[in-house]
Amino acid sequence: MGYEPGASMNTARLRAFDPGESVLVGIYEISKLLASPNRLEKTLAGVLALLSSFLDMRHGLIALLDAQGEPEIVVGSGWSEINAETYFRRLPERAVGQIVATKMPLVVENVAASPMFEGSDIAEWGPTDGTPFSLIGVPIKDGDVVVGTLTIDRVHSAHWSIRFDHDVRFLTMIANLVGQTLRLHQLIARDRQRLMQEKARIEKGDRPAHAEQKFDGIKGIVGNSPAIRSVVEKIRIVAKAKSTVLLRGESGTGKELFAAAIHNLSPRHAKPFVKLNCAALPESVLESELFGHERGAFTGAAALRKGRFELADGGTLFLDEIGDITPAFQAKLLRVLQEGEFERVGGARTIKADIRFVCATNRNLEEAVQSGAFRADLYYRISVVPIFLPPLRERKGDLAELANEFLRRFNAEQNAHLSLSESATAVLGECRFPGNIRELENCVVRTATLARGQAIVDKDFSCRNDGCLSSVLWNGSREHAIGSPSVMPQPLVSKPVGAETPVAIGSDRRSERGQLIEAMEQAGWVKAKAARLLGLTPRQIAYALQKHAIPVKRF
Repeated sequence: MGYEPGASMNTARLRAFDPGESVLVGIYEISKLLASPNRLEKTLAGVLALLSSFLDMRHGLIALLDAQGEPEIVVGSGWSEINAETYFRRLPERAVGQIVATKMPLVVENVAASPMFEGSDIAEWGPTDGTPFSLIGVPIKDGDVVVGTLTIDRVHSAHWSIRFDHDVRFLTMIANLVGQTLRLHQLIARDRQRLMQEKARIEKGDRPAHAEQKFDGIKGIVGNSPAIRSVVEKIRIVAKAKSTVLLRGESGTGKELFAAAIHNLSPRHAKPFVKLNCAALPESVLESELFGHERGAFTGAAALRKGRFELADGGTLFLDEIGDITPAFQAKLLRVLQEGEFERVGGARTIKADIRFVCATNRNLEEAVQSGAFRADLYYRISVVPIFLPPLRERKGDLAELANEFLRRFNAEQNAHLSLSESATAVLGECRFPGNIRELENCVVRTATLARGQAIVDKDFSCRNDGCLSSVLWNGSREHAIGSPSVMPQPLVSKPVGAETPVAIGSDRRSERGQLIEAMEQAGWVKAKAARLLGLTPRQIAYALQKHAIPVKRF
């Protein structure tokens, strides 16, 4: 007897199939049902209804377990919202417990005579007429973890022992299909939750920022210096257009904050703002993150996944550290920028996306283009509107305001009431903060954490206690100011409080020894005073004296 896909088949017709053909038909029908976009409970109830057409069963139950192994969803034949609670009472808990513990199928030929069910009330989940019945149960797995059980019962017969093996194999295959469906539902639920959270952040205007104050209508930007005002004016202008923006600046200058400001002020502000740090991922993962992938595109690709390009459709995509991507990936990215289309990894369908690109880098892209490390055509595509973000040393007028904002956030998080004294503000004014806003925030938080009083004073700072590792890291740096190829960083030492004229030790080893001796002479050969003149720590002075073999004079 043949079978027409999609046709309605009654039990008599199904039993006319030989067992092998019946199994194939059953798997086919149930796989179609599991692929339908219905609510999970209704889909599982439909699976049990189909099983009754292929097996000699009276009742069936599917129990899905939570992370603690407790039943979370129980669905039976004929399930509905009204009778859902009934199936929890029918759940054979001892059978479920053994299946979960052993991760193996369970067959009980006569439940009433089984010691495992001695003393239990089986009236709720067996035949209601007192007829002896058998029970078959199989685990539903996600990998090696049991996430549920599938159990059926049937009228007991001493002649059906051979059928048990056949039915266990069939139910195990169905349980595997259900397990795969559950995994797909979980993945979809996680993606939906992530997108809903992103949408909520967009609607609330909750953008990542170093501070939450408003400046001239732009949320999150703190400061009133000429340097920051110039950047804000440019952002107001370019935000209205669709042109690609390239944010240039040293690490820690707040590129993500300004990228979010561009999006919030643009006509796309109601659409997604999607971000990705290109330097944080290897090329293979980066490609999947941006382009997405089809199911089975590579090992571990169990389901279709949309990439950041699709998620950002209609909105803004922020590509941070774009100067760190490989030449091979540069070519793939160039096509999206030029044509606005791409294919998922492992897919053949071309997808179009309307995206406004904002890129950022702390590298000297001009030198990278000259050396061949960065494609010239990609450089011209992303550098349509370059905006240079000023380092903190060029925003001295903003330093106190930023520091107070970071301390306000610390107080809110820790339920504290700390404040910055004048001497503390003076200490902050001495430092050049080569790590920029990020370093300033760390300095304020570190000092506030270790402060002994309600008012932070100069002695609370680690640089006043020989513990500032940042000064050791950055002292004498002669690298180009990143993102502004023609500018060199200024010396890291500035005039300390109460000092007349500071003496800076540069990276030129020929003059360093002379500068050190001059500072020691001026300080009367007291290391602590010489350290304040040079903007260093006493430990650094001691190391420099030892390195240059300068004997310390005693008076």
